[in-house]
Amino acid sequence: MDIISQLLPFIFLIAIMYFVIIRPQQKETKARAEMIKALKKGDKVITNGGFIVTIHKVEENFLSIKMNSDVVAQITKDSIAKKYEDEA
Repeated sequence: MDIISQLLPFIFLIAIMYFVIIRPQQKETKARAEMIKALKKGDKVITNGGFIVTIHKVEENFLSIKMNSDVVAQITKDSIAKKYEDEA
């Protein structure tokens, strides 16, 4: 009984860490992966560099993006921060 009473606080702290830190981070990672997988031509996204760009072509590991009417560049899918939603 004495060992269980000594280990109980540590088990409690590990459970709190799981529900407060690890689980929400896993949910966020899963949601981001689904968002990147659902991107298609014409979607506007924000890159990690802060650029708002339009997707020109979706490839397996890269995205071709249009920065303006003349500039088309390639970036990795990991460099997408989030999908841009107009607030108009």
